Amino acid sequence: MNIRTNFQYFRSCRADFAWQLFMLAYKSKNDDHILREELRGFLPFCPADILLLFHISMKQDCEETEVAEMKRAPQSFLKGAAVLVGAVAVVKVLGAFFKIPLSWILTPVGSAYFGSAYSLYFPIYSLAAAGFPTAVARMVSAECARGRYRDVRSMHSVSVRMFTVLGFCAFALMMALSWPYANLAVRTGPQTVLPAVWALAPCALFCSLISIYRGLYEGLRNMTPTAVSQILEALGKLLFGLGLCWGTAQAAAQEYLRSGTVWGVTQPSAEYARLAALPACAAGAVFGVTIGSMLSFLYLMIYYKKNGDGITETELRHAPPPTAEKALRRELLHTAVPIALGSLAVNLSTLVDAALLNQRLADLMQQSPAALLRIYGLQIPQEVVRMQSVPSFLYGCYTNANTLFMLVPTVTQAFAMSALPSVTAAWASGSRARLKKCILSVLRLSAMITLPMGLGLSFMAEPVCRMLYGAQNAPEITGNILSVLGIAAIFSALSTPVQSMLQAVGRVDLPVKFLFAGLAVKSVLNYVLVGDLRFQVMGAAIGTLVCYALILVCSLVALHRETGLRLHLPSILGRPLVAGALSAVTAKLVWHSLLGRLSGTAAALAGIAAAVLLYLVCALALGIITKADIKSLTAGKSPKSLEKPGNIV
Repeated sequence: MNIRTNFQYFRSCRADFAWQLFMLAYKSKNDDHILREELRGFLPFCPADILLLFHISMKQDCEETEVAEMKRAPQSFLKGAAVLVGAVAVVKVLGAFFKIPLSWILTPVGSAYFGSAYSLYFPIYSLAAAGFPTAVARMVSAECARGRYRDVRSMHSVSVRMFTVLGFCAFALMMALSWPYANLAVRTGPQTVLPAVWALAPCALFCSLISIYRGLYEGLRNMTPTAVSQILEALGKLLFGLGLCWGTAQAAAQEYLRSGTVWGVTQPSAEYARLAALPACAAGAVFGVTIGSMLSFLYLMIYYKKNGDGITETELRHAPPPTAEKALRRELLHTAVPIALGSLAVNLSTLVDAALLNQRLADLMQQSPAALLRIYGLQIPQEVVRMQSVPSFLYGCYTNANTLFMLVPTVTQAFAMSALPSVTAAWASGSRARLKKCILSVLRLSAMITLPMGLGLSFMAEPVCRMLYGAQNAPEITGNILSVLGIAAIFSALSTPVQSMLQAVGRVDLPVKFLFAGLAVKSVLNYVLVGDLRFQVMGAAIGTLVCYALILVCSLVALHRETGLRLHLPSILGRPLVAGALSAVTAKLVWHSLLGRLSGTAAALAGIAAAVLLYLVCALALGIITKADIKSLTAGKSPKSLEKPGNIV
């Protein structure tokens, strides 16, 4: 039974009036007398029998709604973050199994081809897909908080059509820009980068389609589909990408042994043959990424077909009439475009690195080749020098360091994804206490993870690079770059959830402004510092550090201004900073003391293990995390003790 379909007496009543009646019943569901009196006030001329039917119908619908809410059971911020962080951990382990052997096969030169394809892909992906899951999640969360479930359904229909068109446009744009980009980015010839760019182009389409479902479920505060799809994507990349790369390298080696050629071109030596095979190897690795994104999309599509969105017929019956799709499309674009531009600014930094870094290093090789080579000595192989691939080699070292740098922001990205619907719902509800609790939760949890990870990467840069990439990948050069990028990772990782919260409170324009300002600073510093023989490739790392430090400071100031909340930064950052610094120093000391007695890998692992153990002890001793915090993560609830500035919420 329901008040709009079973009673002829109110057949012509407006839907918003019916919704008022339902909400009245819902608020009064535990007191029949209050409900009857309130209904009599709303409907003074209604016959008694019709009024009784209203009473029975509303009570029944309220009970159905309670059951529906229990079934959907949206995840809390902490539980959603735990799900996503767990997925990130699995993804990073799979990524390590992918990237480490891949670096052995590709070497820094092949890694430069691999990274160059991504440098074009990321800006296009930002425009086509990156901003839309966040925008959809924000809008879905806000509409659910207001009970407008019909708009949630309409939003999904709009996003399916819009994202499909955008995906095909992104694929076509990447194919169209492949030749101009390859000519601009690589001095060794476009043929070295084009295969990888073409292999990655379909990924733009699949990632846009993935956004349809991730945005919906994140807005409904169900992070499980996103987590599982991320794991499937990483698994597909590992199996197919590494398999295709290794198979291509083996095919080239066998052809050289049979005929002295690679892909039909005669090669003077085995080393030249290996370098000639690298463009195709990089393309094989990248195509595995495309296959992984396709598997992720197929899983999400099947999950939606099987489980739907969890919105019940009762909730739809009592929801206000849906907003016109044209208005929803306009609101989606209004929300998504600034977010997409912000993501574009972040990903343009990779394009800036690819273009400026290669160009300025090539300028240095033309102006002062002997001086540049003298700085690195024997760290650059002689065959790389003979083939004039020194800029690509150094850029490959930077790419390897950047891969480790991205580990830290990836973790806090999970916090940002989980925080967005929670903060949006708190903002929409108008509860200042709830908003403060959500914001402090995100900041404290981010600081607890970010500070030790970034400091650990910086202090243990060279041992980690030697352990992961091996001696053939210039761990000294990569380690020096990572020592700076490790500090930059702290600023980058902390800025990610802060910007997500700015988007949640309705200021989607501010993150993009800050990001483009940071990108402008980074571009200037890259051009100036990389072209200076005293900094060369290290200039790009310094530019990244300054860029993200500026973004974080601006974002924190804006968050304080928009919400009017005190952020308690000394309390949030102080104790994790002390514990992280002690742990990082301990790791370096343990590694150095064991280096003569154990292998480099064993000494590095022992140092990392000692640092993790010490940080856990410090975290408990200094009150960074308590037993109540651990219980809250497993239960998905935030106990009251966590709301204090000194604890994790």
